[in-house]
Amino acid sequence: MKKNARIFHINREGEGAEEDEGAEGTRGVLEGGTVVAWATVVASTFGEIFRIATWGESHGAGVGVVVDGCPPRLAISREEIQGELDRRRPGQSRITSHRDEADQVEILSGVEDGLSLGTPIALLVRNSDARSGDYDELRTAYRPSHADYTYQAKYGIRAVAGGGRASARETIGRVAAGAIARKLLAETAGIEIVAYVKRVCDIEAAVDPSAVTRAKVESTIVRCPDDNVAQAMIDLIDATRKAGDSVGGVIEAVARKVPAGLGEPVFDRLEADLGKALLSLPACKGFESGSGFAGTRLRGSQHNDIFYSESSRIRTRTNRSGGIQGGISNGEDIIVRAAFKPTATVLMPQETVDVEGKSTTLKVRGRHDPCVLPRAVPMVEAMMALVLADHLLRQRGQCGRF
Repeated sequence: MKKNARIFHINREGEGAEEDEGAEGTRGVLEGGTVVAWATVVASTFGEIFRIATWGESHGAGVGVVVDGCPPRLAISREEIQGELDRRRPGQSRITSHRDEADQVEILSGVEDGLSLGTPIALLVRNSDARSGDYDELRTAYRPSHADYTYQAKYGIRAVAGGGRASARETIGRVAAGAIARKLLAETAGIEIVAYVKRVCDIEAAVDPSAVTRAKVESTIVRCPDDNVAQAMIDLIDATRKAGDSVGGVIEAVARKVPAGLGEPVFDRLEADLGKALLSLPACKGFESGSGFAGTRLRGSQHNDIFYSESSRIRTRTNRSGGIQGGISNGEDIIVRAAFKPTATVLMPQETVDVEGKSTTLKVRGRHDPCVLPRAVPMVEAMMALVLADHLLRQRGQCGRF
């Protein structure tokens, strides 16, 4: 049986016993009308060499992550990880969820005297402000556009309080692991990643990805570095919160100083892995790289990035490719965008059905973000860092570079 495999028992009519061997990684045995099969299952694991596995539910005892594949002797401090979690935690401003969680991280393994050991790094954050009683009525009704119904349909059971692992609280593990990946990228290749709110509903910022700084992003509670629109974004989110509604928007992110050569064609192209990483975030419904969908409005002669040589380095005069060509980084800034839907939880009555399929009306309680964007900025940065760290190590392993 392959690593990370799970055995499945599927009821099926049949006689006798026979072994069925299909595609690699899947086999089955038919015994007394039951197909016993297994297949690789890695739904909570991400990465090939720099790998993470997140665990925990929103209202359980805690959440966390195990980081495997981190090279030894990397300087890691609790304070660095905590700094990233502080940017993600709820209750940080009036336009975020009012759940009061300190989100203090504990390093359980893999680090000694401030250095990584090369062994798995386990990180834990304990939940302290869960109010499971706010979700009692959800045991018998499904919240519109949440994962309540789909988790029940898939597993036949679900964590009712807080949405379980469908909650954005699961991303604590990603952000904590991303802090380690970010440190690895900075020390190994000088790579820096900055994400920011590009658009809230129909209010859009003008930002230069090549020059934007984290300090400027962090200067407003909405994490938009454009002073001309940041306050309007805040006012819109605040007004929406008071109305019990929600709004969505777009986060843009840039990775600078990425060396040429990262990416594994054809199925693990760099933008493909970045897309998967960002689309795996709660509420993310769209992904763009470089010119994205806007590029479809141009002719090829307009869209092409012209090469030139600068101090023995191959550069491009424009960057509509977003730093990736043929699924491989070309040395220019990598620019991506992630679209986040309006938060599904709204504090107003909505029509739905109960677990028996009968029509009902539901008004949810609890503490929720009226807009996920301000707290999703560090999540986007973390996922981008995890992908780049993994591909950096893969390139080193395959080609002996970096």
